[in-house]
Amino acid sequence: MTLLKLNRDRLTPSLEEPLVEVSLEDWRDNPQIHADATALIIGNDAPLSDIKCDLNGFGVIILNFPGFKDGRAYTQARLLRERYKYTGEIRARGEILRDQLLFMVRCGVNAFEFASEDVAGANGALRELSFAYQPAADNAAPVWRRRLARAAAA
Repeated sequence: MTLLKLNRDRLTPSLEEPLVEVSLEDWRDNPQIHADATALIIGNDAPLSDIKCDLNGFGVIILNFPGFKDGRAYTQARLLRERYKYTGEIRARGEILRDQLLFMVRCGVNAFEFASEDVAGANGALRELSFAYQPAADNAAPVWRRRLARAAAA
């Protein structure tokens, strides 16, 4: 398993740092016991609407992607970035395919536990689409906004 981290629009291999992981359910049950936790694991079926803890107290939030057909963790990543203003590392864990990397980054994921050793291929996946059509957590300017700005400048 290769840990890839996003740094200036490029994925780079990173050394696996030791984390003290705790699941969201265990954290909710007794946060005092897990006060030393540095990573929060959120299952893709966990509702984020009732999170009461300060998420920025965790350096890493790990989202589970159990299968490529299940997109709930994409929504969780966007909610963490946009609604809960989480600024730390959001790490994707599970079945992660090369074709999903760009969309995960657009949703706010910035680290990946990637099964493939092909870092160049992973970086190529981030450059396959040159324009974004919707606003997202990555703050890339959508093509329609670029067109409006160009028209206004003319």
